[in-house]
Amino acid sequence: MDNSDLSAYKAVSGHFVPVWTLEIQTLPEDVDKILDGVLTVHPLAYGRYQRNASVSAPGVETSRPAEETTTALHKAGFQPGQTESYPMVELKISIERDNDMLAKVMDVIHYLHHYEEPVIFLREDWVSRSSYNPDRDNPNRWWNNGRGMPDNTEAPD
Repeated sequence: MDNSDLSAYKAVSGHFVPVWTLEIQTLPEDVDKILDGVLTVHPLAYGRYQRNASVSAPGVETSRPAEETTTALHKAGFQPGQTESYPMVELKISIERDNDMLAKVMDVIHYLHHYEEPVIFLREDWVSRSSYNPDRDNPNRWWNNGRGMPDNTEAPD
């Protein structure tokens, strides 16, 4: 087996499937808008769950816009070559490796993103899929570990 091709990999716990991972740098307050928009064209499924994504802790993105940028056109007091820094998070989603679906997802993201040139990284990844043996006696599962599920960070939809 070629180590880069996991299609033949099998374990008691499950297997791997090929996906594209999109990592989108965006404003923290735009995460739900982008996720809800992507849901109009893709369920963002992970096994039996939908609207799956990961959002990093807030950080900072920085750039130095040139004279020809929309920043120069639309921002009052803009000085070419001045470094600007803004809050951002990294929003990660995964979809099947399908060019038509990727085009639909990218079109939604580009439409909803606050930048004309969003920072989006695309990676070829393999993601695990469980064999869905509920293993109800496993002491590490949340329903058996005495801690239960962690508290939600936000009110559920």
